[in-house]
Amino acid sequence: MTMQLCSRQRTLALSIIAAAVLSACGGSDDNSASNANNTSNSGTLPQLAAATGAALTSCTDLVSRINYPNTTITAANAIAAGGQTIAGKAVPAHCQITGKMLQRVSPVDGQSYAIGFEMRLPNAWNGRFFYQANGGTDGSVVPATGPVGGGGPLDNALNQGFAVISSDAGHAGQTAAFGIDPQARLDYGYQAVGKLTPMAKAVIQTAYGKGPDRSYIGGCSNGGRHTMVAASRYADQYDGYLVGDPGFRLPLAATANLAGGRTYAALATNASDISTGFTQAERALVSNAVLDKCDALDGAKDGLVQNIGACQTAFDLNRDVPTCSGARDGTCLSSAQKSAIAQLFAGAVTESGKKIYTSFPYDAGLATSGWASWKFTSPAQRDAGAVALIWKVPPLSPNFDANNFMLTYSLDSLLAEINATNPTYTESAMSFMTPPNPTNLSTLKNRGAKMLVYHGTSDPIFSSDDTTSWYDGLRSANGGDASNFARFYRVAGMNHCSGGPATDQFDMLTPLVNWVEKGQAPDSVPASARGVGNAGGANADVPSGWAANRSRPLCAYPKIAVYKGSGSIDDAASFSCQNPG
Repeated sequence: MTMQLCSRQRTLALSIIAAAVLSACGGSDDNSASNANNTSNSGTLPQLAAATGAALTSCTDLVSRINYPNTTITAANAIAAGGQTIAGKAVPAHCQITGKMLQRVSPVDGQSYAIGFEMRLPNAWNGRFFYQANGGTDGSVVPATGPVGGGGPLDNALNQGFAVISSDAGHAGQTAAFGIDPQARLDYGYQAVGKLTPMAKAVIQTAYGKGPDRSYIGGCSNGGRHTMVAASRYADQYDGYLVGDPGFRLPLAATANLAGGRTYAALATNASDISTGFTQAERALVSNAVLDKCDALDGAKDGLVQNIGACQTAFDLNRDVPTCSGARDGTCLSSAQKSAIAQLFAGAVTESGKKIYTSFPYDAGLATSGWASWKFTSPAQRDAGAVALIWKVPPLSPNFDANNFMLTYSLDSLLAEINATNPTYTESAMSFMTPPNPTNLSTLKNRGAKMLVYHGTSDPIFSSDDTTSWYDGLRSANGGDASNFARFYRVAGMNHCSGGPATDQFDMLTPLVNWVEKGQAPDSVPASARGVGNAGGANADVPSGWAANRSRPLCAYPKIAVYKGSGSIDDAASFSCQNPG
């Protein structure tokens, strides 16, 4: 079924079916403090009103009460307080609803498809809706709890009183074979969000007797990509967008990671283990060399590179890491390693020299197991299948040899094929996976909606350089300053969404709500390390010399956390957010 994007026309049409809910399509226009059409002239953005809550009076009967087109509710279960926990704390009582939308049999691969979902509706609802954008290639309905950001979270949206939805994005299973079906590709790329959003709001209307006053969407990795796409395609549907380590150019990032896998395989001393192309000892060597040149650029030698931009000038792989004169032993890199690894950090290229994706910053988090997993395991295990089956036109057969594909398939051909279409696959991967016009967020901005974005500077799969470049473009598109509706925070040392030698435990949902509904723009967000004993789970990458609860301010770009010159280097109060010198 072809997706009809939510528009004023679609809202009007669907209002015949579900008038009470869809009159609030977007969940916010009626509460704006001023007319968004005038904001571009006045320079003042609307201030959205705060949400007001309601009580859920019944649960199990929602199976029969919910009636939405092409949707089957399979269960409604009352979950008592404590039936779910977050960081050891009992989540309040709520209703768990499961269902499916738009069940069909594919005419292309003959497989059955549907958009599976779960909703959790608090008994004591705060009037807000959260769309949980999940990661990877989706394919499973994980508990609808609502992430707040970072690793080892101490809270979630459900615990805060949000109604939350989670989905499988239109296919079941953890393989990439769903990419053979053209519609499953589109649902995964963007259409599942467009289809689920009005349905979820209709469910909320039925359950509480009112629709959500405020709607939020968020996630990390592919969930961050989903959220960035929603900011472009569904800007009328959400008031707050929480974007973590976004793979918003995911097909290119995955193709670049295939190039990386090929590079490390060529450097490997063990043909069956490509990680021997850049060993843990060698990665620690490089990380320590980066710290030696860059750690003090923010005023404190604390194992964190806050001034990541200046670091890329200060550090030189060829100059600052010893070159092996004999065998590799972990204390040096060979000339071949230096040349090949430097090219990957500058940006992987095809056989003809075309840049595939973007650069990666040198940082302190290279020696971790999380970094290694994405660089050495992911190319054959994850990226090959996604590129070959979900994004390439035409796709390969599902029984293709992933390792051979990684090592031998033409990268130039892949760049062309992820941009290609044919009569069966009418949208290219670079169309259905990426946000159209990513730096034009005028609809979002002029409604009074807000966006918070964070990205770990040691992310090994989606580069923080890519998100920085996007945000710089967003600033340029808004007269040099986008901070009145979108803010970006780089998390020093953090790997992909969490982990790494980093203060990676933080809540960005609460400041997002305060910005959307109270006008409190967050100049910084408090973050902590997760040492031994952390309630959200310890991070094994936290260095032994750090305090277990080390804290830092995450500063809104372009500002960075700078040491004040006195006070504990484990205390956020000893740092302030300043423009880099």
